[in-house]
Amino acid sequence: MADQYLIDLINVGLGALQEYLALHVLLCLVPAFFLAGAIASLFSKESVLKFFGSDTPKYISYPVAAVSGCMLAVCSCTVLPLFAGIFRRGAGIGPATTFLFSAPAINILAIVYTAKILGYDLGIARAAIAISFSVVIGITMAAIFERKVSKKEGLVAFGDEKHKYSVYLFILLLAILVLPEFISDWRLLAALEIPLVLITISLSFKWFSREELESWMSETWFLVKQITPLLLVGVFAAGIIVELLPAEYVVAVVGSDSFFSNFVASVAAALMYFSTLTEVPIISALTELGMGRGPALAMLLAGPALSLPNMIVISRIMGIRKGFVYITLVVLVASIAGFAFARLWLA
Repeated sequence: MADQYLIDLINVGLGALQEYLALHVLLCLVPAFFLAGAIASLFSKESVLKFFGSDTPKYISYPVAAVSGCMLAVCSCTVLPLFAGIFRRGAGIGPATTFLFSAPAINILAIVYTAKILGYDLGIARAAIAISFSVVIGITMAAIFERKVSKKEGLVAFGDEKHKYSVYLFILLLAILVLPEFISDWRLLAALEIPLVLITISLSFKWFSREELESWMSETWFLVKQITPLLLVGVFAAGIIVELLPAEYVVAVVGSDSFFSNFVASVAAALMYFSTLTEVPIISALTELGMGRGPALAMLLAGPALSLPNMIVISRIMGIRKGFVYITLVVLVASIAGFAFARLWLA
């Protein structure tokens, strides 16, 4: 009996995995991987990170810190060494923590995948709230811990010819990625997508050197190897969670859109470890069991930003006091954002 039950659970997980592979990989993750790889390899990190210094005006440093996660294609793992680097090299605590919170949440893969699986309302809300509330966190951290006012200097010009071509490539890849969302007819989709892919390939060879193209493919393959196995495990586990976890328990704890439910979801997400993108299938499974839309957003915001290992690293980099304040702010911001989103969503 126990053996049969275990086999049934495995079959449930495999069924969820089969459904995921059939519906989402080719038209969602594959273009997104190429897009993320291009961002990581062809955009100059230095040209973005140089704006985080204390000599950069706040009206420049905070917006750049809030949106640069999309351009740098960082995940919850790779954001920590980047944060450590810019913080130790003299970045203000405000822009540095703005980047730390926003970057993993607006990873292009994360946004696309969230919108695809959980709905465009949650995908857009995740990006918009992560960007806006990251500035709130950064300004609060600066107000508490920055006592010294630095002299502001001019801003170094951004970008060059290569950066211009990188932007063009970004637009083309983004078009390839989103086109299937608006066209359901396969013949029309193929008639548009295939020429667009061929044009992108042709222009890529024209715009970039062989070394740059190899770097792009290498970065894309690295992301595939790093993310795909964990993502498939997450999808498999999410299918089993739906089968094992009583829906009544989920509804009782995070089924409503009260502030308490959002706070519980934020704390739970902060204590858990989500590998890149694995939060999406797990949260999708919980929503099937009755979790509210607000708590789902709260988990999407707190989960990538925090985990127990992440908190330890952050506290070692910033110090225990700064780390504690930052962690508290993330949990509160995620709770408030989920609560507010639920009010608007239900209106």
